[in-house]
Amino acid sequence: MKSTEKLIDDLLTLAFAEDVGDGDATTLSTIPADAMGRQHLLVKEEGILAGVEIARMVFAKFDPSLKMEVFIKDGTRVHPGDIAFKVEGPVRSLLQTERIMLNIMQRMSGIATMTEKYQSRLEGLRAKVLDTRKTTPGMRILEKMAVKIGGGENHRIGLFDMILIKDNHNDFAGGIPNSVARAKQWCKDNGKDLKIEVEVRDDNEIRQALDAGVDRIMLDNFTPARTAEAVAMIRKADPSVEIESSGGITLDTLRAYGEAGVDFISVGALTHSVKGLDMSFKAF
Repeated sequence: MKSTEKLIDDLLTLAFAEDVGDGDATTLSTIPADAMGRQHLLVKEEGILAGVEIARMVFAKFDPSLKMEVFIKDGTRVHPGDIAFKVEGPVRSLLQTERIMLNIMQRMSGIATMTEKYQSRLEGLRAKVLDTRKTTPGMRILEKMAVKIGGGENHRIGLFDMILIKDNHNDFAGGIPNSVARAKQWCKDNGKDLKIEVEVRDDNEIRQALDAGVDRIMLDNFTPARTAEAVAMIRKADPSVEIESSGGITLDTLRAYGEAGVDFISVGALTHSVKGLDMSFKAF
């Protein structure tokens, strides 16, 4: 697996290739090569700021001569009129990096803002809100960074860093005992030390998962009342097993699941249906 830094660098390479191509025709034709200027990031909507450090990477990758001064750090609640940072240097470079930087920062800040909203509903409870793999292809690492900035937790990053046995896996493998046994053997054979989580649909599958010795049980599409019953059952059998709720959980129902006593609540909406935070990059 590539390092986080390499994944981000590859993403930025693609972003510049699709947007700038062999050169910004408008900027190159209207702005002298020696023109110098400065712009600042203006926040236009309340939320949680995210992506400042990625913006720094955008500017440095495109033109190392660009100088960035940060006034507001990632994870800070911002308000309309706040200035997050300023950048000085060649005007051509400022104009050619503007949209890529804004696209990233607006989306990351939108995700961080949404995550903070969900996590705040769980105040005082043990439960943490989790992201999912319902992310924008190629941007997953940035979107999951934004979830962390917003106060949530990352589930697995991809298919490689955790074993999550879902209903289709179990059906194809012949049931939970078979799938978990095979997963453990595969880890042993391949020198992997991965957590094993199993999705369950009823009490019988909960018992099978407990007997198989999994690290985490995912309660899929349980009601809050059924979740509380399942949590009591699991905690009595093995208090060390982590418990996750998943499936159609909304902001309105989130707290009820948290009060049922689960450790984690996974919410696809953190990344798959988020509005970007309004901001602009203006000359001053």
